[in-house]
Amino acid sequence: MPLKKSTPDFILIIVTMTLLAIGLIMVYSASAVWADYKFNDSFFFAKRQLLFAGLGFAAMFLMMSIDYWSWRKWAKPILIICFILLLVVLIPGIGMERNGSRSWIGVGAFSVQPSEFIKLALIAFLAKFLSEKQRYITTVKKGLAPSLSLVFLAFGLIMLQPDLGTGTVMVGTCFVMLFIAGARIFHFAILGLAGLAGFVGLILSAPYRMARITSFLDPWQDPLNSGFQIIQSLYAIGPGGLFGLGLGESRQKFFYLPEPQTDFIFAILSEELGFIGGSLVILLFALLLWRGIKIALGAPDLYGSFLAVGIISMIAIQVMINIGVVTGLMPVTGITLPFLSYGGSSLTIMLMAVGVLLNISRYARV
Repeated sequence: MPLKKSTPDFILIIVTMTLLAIGLIMVYSASAVWADYKFNDSFFFAKRQLLFAGLGFAAMFLMMSIDYWSWRKWAKPILIICFILLLVVLIPGIGMERNGSRSWIGVGAFSVQPSEFIKLALIAFLAKFLSEKQRYITTVKKGLAPSLSLVFLAFGLIMLQPDLGTGTVMVGTCFVMLFIAGARIFHFAILGLAGLAGFVGLILSAPYRMARITSFLDPWQDPLNSGFQIIQSLYAIGPGGLFGLGLGESRQKFFYLPEPQTDFIFAILSEELGFIGGSLVILLFALLLWRGIKIALGAPDLYGSFLAVGIISMIAIQVMINIGVVTGLMPVTGITLPFLSYGGSSLTIMLMAVGVLLNISRYARV
């Protein structure tokens, strides 16, 4: 156990705060028209996002001050609580339904999304398991099976909501952790084939998912329905050009791109700030990924390394999926852009995760 603390990773703090600041500006810019129309308050979403950012900021510094190996001690009870919440959210009258998904629990005027919190809980538990059982990771019975059973149980509960995007991020993150821990390529190949078959089954079982695939291949085949979001997103990105139309000057936020402050905020950012602004955001995420990898490599123990790998993988996978969807490189799925998109649970959990990463950096050799 490390005995001496140093200062947290300064670059990681600056990058996170810069992304958060850009997010607050863009949430206001993207949502002002819609908020003024619906709530007669152009700052409605911006004020709530500022509140979420304040809570997340406090949570980040709290996590930064709590020694990361405390997560090892509490990983199991925290995971159990998150599983219970995933069950509770499915109960009619308790779980709130939005856009066809029952993913939220109402807490006063706000709502909590349990599937966001189980991502971090599962990372903490899997890091504990892998640090203690790494010698068994090349075996199925003692290595892969116990860890994957929890992952797929969580994925199954999330798919009952349903929320394929969040489930995909969670499974992808856990697979990266298992790969880094030394799982056999042969086992991954088998899992990959099984996962592909399951993914195809999930798509075929729900017409709206099939529509998203066909609209991804040719969005203009159904421009007013399944292809609408991606077409409007591309209409935002294209006119942005190199330098953009100017902050606040987006046209697509005028009721063309639905709720642009959430999953498609990168499209509005690219329209207003252009290729330069979009590239700057991607560069900031690349810097965050670099610092996360440095922290993982320099962590003083296996638990810290696996915990850091899980956190940075979760952020990286979510960024790649979101930007891939917005730019038409991937089928549409409901994934927020970390630190930028509007959303309390997502923003809070991302800042908490960065706080844990910052605590690991206080002991890491970076």
